[in-house]
Amino acid sequence: MHKYKLSEVLEKRKISRDRIFELTRKNLITFELRKNAKYYSLSQIDSALKKNLEDAKKNYKINKSIKTNYKAIELFSGCGGLAFGFKNSGIDSELLVEIDNDSCDTLTANFSNSKIICDDIANVDFLPYQGKIDIVAGGFPCQAFSYAGKSKGFEDTRGTLFFDFARAVKEVKPKVAVGENVKGLISHDKGRTLLTMVKTLEDLGYNVQYKLLLAQYFNVPQKRERVFIVATRKDLPNTYRYPEELDYFVPLEVALKDCPTSDGQEYPKRKKEIMDMVPQGGYWKDLPIEIQKEYMKGSFYLGGGKTGTARRLSMKEPSLTLVTSPAQGQTERCHPTKTRPLTIRESARIQTFPDSWEFSGSLGSQYKQIGNAVPVNLAYHVGKSVVRYLKNLS
Repeated sequence: MHKYKLSEVLEKRKISRDRIFELTRKNLITFELRKNAKYYSLSQIDSALKKNLEDAKKNYKINKSIKTNYKAIELFSGCGGLAFGFKNSGIDSELLVEIDNDSCDTLTANFSNSKIICDDIANVDFLPYQGKIDIVAGGFPCQAFSYAGKSKGFEDTRGTLFFDFARAVKEVKPKVAVGENVKGLISHDKGRTLLTMVKTLEDLGYNVQYKLLLAQYFNVPQKRERVFIVATRKDLPNTYRYPEELDYFVPLEVALKDCPTSDGQEYPKRKKEIMDMVPQGGYWKDLPIEIQKEYMKGSFYLGGGKTGTARRLSMKEPSLTLVTSPAQGQTERCHPTKTRPLTIRESARIQTFPDSWEFSGSLGSQYKQIGNAVPVNLAYHVGKSVVRYLKNLS
């Protein structure tokens, strides 16, 4: 059986290098090593991709389980991705806290049975909820801490939004606390930021774990990586386990099928002419050399991949990580087959919000809310793992 180098595979099958690595990581394909070069079987890759597409078409949906009696407070709620995913896993949010007015309007439009506080979290008293809430959750921003002399744990975090997350945990004393953050948290400030968060929660009486979860393996059509910190009270069994990855990913050809039309940004005339030349899955280096120089200007000579620039998504792959605007210079998110940025509804689909989800505010505000959200299906799987842990306590 003839086998091909990685570069040949990528050219012949128009898939990403990441996809080959992921198929290999999950033992769905193998390679043969010849003189330090990896060679792959196209038929084996085709078979793996065919099965993946069949599984995605069969199983892709907005996941939902039966309701439970578990209650949560969610902080930094944004437009509700984490809260809705938890709701779908059976966890109701008693309280949602958010400071952005447009996000609060979005929450109000979609959570009729939850109390919503639109205010600075520093002004919220959580003591009335002590003993009444099972879970405190939230995606706090990644901020450096001020270290003065000896480590003071909780007090070291004062002045950051994590301090208020920890304060809510301290006042409510939930069975479980769940924190969500960007991948960069792991290396932020040489790892000190994450270690301080872990120590703070441990000092508050919790066993703490953290793990990087890949959204594309939790029924999310997006290559989004997020750190989830899960803390369980020390007077309870230390038996929490993270959700296991699914054995398929969802390509955009499945996720965007029959997507409703909606508002979206448009490209200026010359940019559209240039983006018309970029193939699916391609970026600025796939343009003719003179167009590369025109588009990149001085950056053309600086080196580096800049793989997000003039980037067109591929129908055969999940989306790259959505950001707060679909047409930023180094994080372009051009539709796979149409020369324009993703629309609001397409972006929401990629974050696994239902088509009925109502977003408030200007076009730019809606893009920002969606880009900052926790993917609903990823939140569902984390929520299910928390429900499983809580059920095993009884």
